[in-house]
Amino acid sequence: METTSILVRDLTALGRVTEGASCESVLRGISEAMARGVPGCAGGTAELWADGPVLLAASHSELTALIDRERELREGPSREALASGTPVLVADVVHESRWPGYCATAVRHGVRSVFVLPIEVDDGIVVIGLYGVRAGVFSPAAFTGEGSLTALLREQVTVALANVWQFDDVLTGAAQMQEAMEGRSVIDQAKGILMSTSGCSAEEAFEELRKVSQHHQVKVADLARTLVSERGRRSVVTGTATRLGGGQGDGGQGDGGRRGQGDPDHRRPT
Repeated sequence: METTSILVRDLTALGRVTEGASCESVLRGISEAMARGVPGCAGGTAELWADGPVLLAASHSELTALIDRERELREGPSREALASGTPVLVADVVHESRWPGYCATAVRHGVRSVFVLPIEVDDGIVVIGLYGVRAGVFSPAAFTGEGSLTALLREQVTVALANVWQFDDVLTGAAQMQEAMEGRSVIDQAKGILMSTSGCSAEEAFEELRKVSQHHQVKVADLARTLVSERGRRSVVTGTATRLGGGQGDGGQGDGGRRGQGDPDHRRPT
């Protein structure tokens, strides 16, 4: 099957990871690229079978419904490709006898021909589906050849998903490092509080935090945040009370002085 420059361009672009990229966005891009760039292809699907829920992207809602029905029936070209690990071609679903329930659903959705390609990726399998509204639009030549659709998809899909997963690992590592740095900072603050209140050393303060955290089954960093937060609230309350107390004292003295001056007992004798 001939691959077009549009298809090559779109699939190559999926390998360039940008902010917000995900497995879902790659699968969606693959399904849409199939519909745009493969001659005779009216729509595409992409499923990722790995740990966790199966991810599905489709260029059209009718194809999502078709895949869902295929899963319910446990029969169809995608299930066959997933189980066998080899491409599956259906030249015309009207004359296909292997999956009668699936074929009946495909016809209702306007699908006449199907080509499904399973691709092994890290810890999973991506199942690519191409769908035509006319019979015989997908040629068996797509299965073989250096410049075939199969070769192009295997290369580009593998690269795109590998880049996304690597990008996720980098972001996760950066977030964990940031969390660790923030946790170390708040632990140092909590140690300082304990050292100032009890006169213990830094090592003794940390040991006390560790013992309390184990007793209450919480992380040392979480315990430290609680301690620092409570110390901050007490400081605000104490400072506010001091300011209010000072104001009342001044006002009390002033009022007392004014009452003293106006008290009849303090008037001069005439």
